[in-house]
Amino acid sequence: MEENSDHRSWFGRNWKWVVPSGGCLLIIILFIAFAGTLFVGVTSMFKDSQPYKEAVLKAQNNEIVIDALGEPIETHGMVSGGINYSDGEGHTNLEIPIKGPKGKALIIVVADKYTEVWEYQTMEVTLEDTGETIPLLITEGSLEDR
Repeated sequence: MEENSDHRSWFGRNWKWVVPSGGCLLIIILFIAFAGTLFVGVTSMFKDSQPYKEAVLKAQNNEIVIDALGEPIETHGMVSGGINYSDGEGHTNLEIPIKGPKGKALIIVVADKYTEVWEYQTMEVTLEDTGETIPLLITEGSLEDR
């Protein structure tokens, strides 16, 4: 008796499912790479903005925030919100998560730009544990009002 054996290669025997599966896998990998690139681009746009930098610096130098969170105060997690900037004018609404050795908080920034300077409507730190809000826009002379 003669046996019928298929002498084709593995790919030759399985190409009907390998090619579509490989194509789908390639599309998934490209989508993930695109989404990752988009995420990194948006995150760097937030972190390079003047309102982001100024808010983080003010939080890191605010004595009340330092007492509540400890030092060093660092950003952590994903920034949320938005920045619209066109023809020299802009609006931003950011939520920046920060942390220190004693706890976590969220910096909230709302600002508009009509000239060369950002005008802040809101810049405050909300502590995660207590919900307490610490304003960052007050001047040194008005700290005794707290």
